Amino acid sequence: MNKQEFVTALAEKTGFKKKDVETVLNALLDEVTEALKKGEKVQFVGFGTFETRRRAGRTGRNPQTGESITIAEATVPVFKPGNKLKEAVK
Repeated sequence: MNKQEFVTALAEKTGFKKKDVETVLNALLDEVTEALKKGEKVQFVGFGTFETRRRAGRTGRNPQTGESITIAEATVPVFKPGNKLKEAVK
């Protein structure tokens, strides 16, 4: 399911206009992104938690040349599903 299909499904389920649903969805995604940029957790009880983690730097290999390269440390977003989501997907 892509974003437009998701917006259409939400609009049908709620009775709101697609434009309004898309506005709310974009605002939600922007707020989650901003919170993660600040290093904050975003938790939706039962659904899951979005947070960031630090990935340490490491040495890797260029698959074309076999040459060693240094991969810099990075902050990456992660999602941990909640219990209700896990149960629903079983």
